[in-house]
Amino acid sequence: MNILVINAGSSSLKYQLLNPETGDLLAKGLCERIGIDGKFTYKPQVAGKETLDAIDVAMPTHSEAIQAVLDALVDAKNGVVGSMKEIDAVGHRVVHGGEKFAKSVLITDEVMAAIEECNPLAPLHNPANIIGIKACQALMPGTPMVAVFDTAFHQTMPPKAFMYALPYAYYENDKVRRYGFHGTSHKYVSGRAAAMLGKKPEELKLISCHLGNGSSIAAVDGGKSVDTSMGFTPLAGLPMGTRSGDLDAGILQYLMNKYGMNIDEMLNVLNKKSGVEGLSCVSSDFRDLESAAANGDEKAALAQEKFAYEVKKYVGAYAAAMGGVDAIIFTAGVGENDKAIRSMVCQGLEYMGVKLDETANNTRGKETVISAADSKVKVLLIPTNEELMIAQDTASIVKG
Repeated sequence: MNILVINAGSSSLKYQLLNPETGDLLAKGLCERIGIDGKFTYKPQVAGKETLDAIDVAMPTHSEAIQAVLDALVDAKNGVVGSMKEIDAVGHRVVHGGEKFAKSVLITDEVMAAIEECNPLAPLHNPANIIGIKACQALMPGTPMVAVFDTAFHQTMPPKAFMYALPYAYYENDKVRRYGFHGTSHKYVSGRAAAMLGKKPEELKLISCHLGNGSSIAAVDGGKSVDTSMGFTPLAGLPMGTRSGDLDAGILQYLMNKYGMNIDEMLNVLNKKSGVEGLSCVSSDFRDLESAAANGDEKAALAQEKFAYEVKKYVGAYAAAMGGVDAIIFTAGVGENDKAIRSMVCQGLEYMGVKLDETANNTRGKETVISAADSKVKVLLIPTNEELMIAQDTASIVKG
């Protein structure tokens, strides 16, 4: 079975064609500058097939982008499938499902209407996701389409975790609550952790640390998310590449009044000029921070320490919330590749039964156990694979 996974943005579109049963990736790529001049990248993962790297393809709309993808996949010379009939279904990443969707669903007219109702909750993402879905529907009539939501995995959180201490009417009337994101990643690595430990998901208390330019942590108890660090928006929680994470809301009023900023300007600072980039005055890239810190840059070192410190606090809080923890998972770009950050997070958690094996920790992007043999709490490095998770969900729904 071959599943085409689509992640549509406002002016870009990422895609992968893979087999959800074997995990084999057949091809992947990117459509960029949609609506501008159009750049198309196609990377077949089959021997003897040629890569196309950022070639010019007219893409006035997402329809032309999807058509370019389909043409490449079935191309007589470099395609990886013989015809469109070999693409069994399409899985679409949708950022926000609100409270309407607690799992992936087959896309129908009613589902599309419900996704559109969530647009105010993710105004930059959901409309673009919808455009991608409609473009595929037009070009692939009769092919099943499935929506996989970033927020769905976290819909198992109890009210004490997802409610804010605001007037209750804001939840009733405006759906202001914690939603959480990166759910597809947290779901995938939690499942892999159970397999690595030889346990059923229902038997484990896990803390999943998705650490990258965007970062979030999830408490996963018995295979279900019971708390997560991102909130009503992806701005909440940890400091990230350029996002501030949690802070005193009174700071906004203070800075806006002092510098004459409106709310849009203030949010631009919080989303695009803060995080480790703002604190370090160096970069949002943790590799640059590591290099600068090694050369004596105190602000870069502080940004690293601040990030690791906040991760550690969430780990401790979620262990308390679940009444214990069996394993801590590190995933995503920083979690998978930055041994220094992993070490900094684990230092001081010995009281919880965490004991890192520094030799094992000297690893990048490989699924492995990095805790010591006698560590009561296992520490796992698990590369995330959101596209495979989307494909597996899509296959399961289509078959079902």
